[in-house]
Amino acid sequence: MRILHTSDWHLGRSFHGLGLLSAQAEWLDGLVEYVAAESVDAVLVSGDVYDRALPAVDVVALLDETLVRLAEAGASVILTSGNHDSAVRLGFGARLLERARVHVRTRVADLDAPILLEKHGATPVAVYGLPYLEPRLVAAELDADATGHTAVTRAALDRVRADLEVRRTAGPVHAVVMAHTFASGGVPAESERALAVGGLDVVPAEVFEGFDYVALGHLHGRQTLSSSVRYSGSPLAYSFGEARQSKGAWLVEFDDSGLVGVEEVGWPTQHRLAVLRGKLEELLADPALADAETACCQVTLTDAERPQRAMERLRARFPLTLSLQFAPDGSRVRGPSTYSGRLAASRDNLDVCCGFLEHVRDRGPNDAERAALAQALEAVRLAELAR
Repeated sequence: MRILHTSDWHLGRSFHGLGLLSAQAEWLDGLVEYVAAESVDAVLVSGDVYDRALPAVDVVALLDETLVRLAEAGASVILTSGNHDSAVRLGFGARLLERARVHVRTRVADLDAPILLEKHGATPVAVYGLPYLEPRLVAAELDADATGHTAVTRAALDRVRADLEVRRTAGPVHAVVMAHTFASGGVPAESERALAVGGLDVVPAEVFEGFDYVALGHLHGRQTLSSSVRYSGSPLAYSFGEARQSKGAWLVEFDDSGLVGVEEVGWPTQHRLAVLRGKLEELLADPALADAETACCQVTLTDAERPQRAMERLRARFPLTLSLQFAPDGSRVRGPSTYSGRLAASRDNLDVCCGFLEHVRDRGPNDAERAALAQALEAVRLAELAR
């Protein structure tokens, strides 16, 4: 059995104002070609299929086309909802889609109803798809504490283990769990939306022990927490901090004995990043930077004085310069030079709101204002997840 573990497609995402849909379509073309060429049996997408709860029409069309092509290539597809998705909207038509071997798991009620992957009489693989579990929305249904992600995750996995135990009384079954969460030991990136504050979103990796493979989503770097617990990472780099990351997926293989191999796979895309640092004239003249001429660039200039028309001159050679910072030799980085640049670099919605206040009135929020903004944003976030 050959299973491709992916996650965090974030279809419809932009990068510092640059639309990425064509690059995402290119990556999905490579995915379909790989699935067909390598006879992949199933493709997993562990949450954040879309970048927002209300994706644009062309974004939905891209997912629709991709699912059709994967089904035509002979693969089953299993998708779960992430914290960026609307579980209700992503789950629309789930029962009908199953007829085409496209399985969508967005409801707590279905998390212990696995998709059974069977092939030529070999030991079946039961794939349990856990949707993103927002504690305050799912704790009552799971009969768990709502104060953090660990309690609801444990409760969900208890249900999975109970179902698996029953199935194994009838014969051998390998178990794969998909989850969209922040597991301890994982390294976050700038492009991820925080799930909670104060460390309440971090789930101990040990809660996933006992399964043959755990296909995690949410963190955008491809990571190995143990031989059987892994993040596939996002297919494309969604922040300059990911410029040096190897992007792609994990090819997971099972035989009758269990998990026999996990291999990094990937394919090139037009979306490339370059992080440049130096004096303006040196960067413009350096022949070693030819590859950066077609990449999205973050540039830090170290000139003693801020050069005139710096962005204009940089874009004459590096047209996709999207972020410009100034750090004269011996000084600290000053950050993006414009409000829009600071906005694009912000990872947290609260930081965006506080930055806007500071921009329009030359003074950031006080403690009471910041708390009110945080409360309002949390209410909106929960309302989006509930839709």
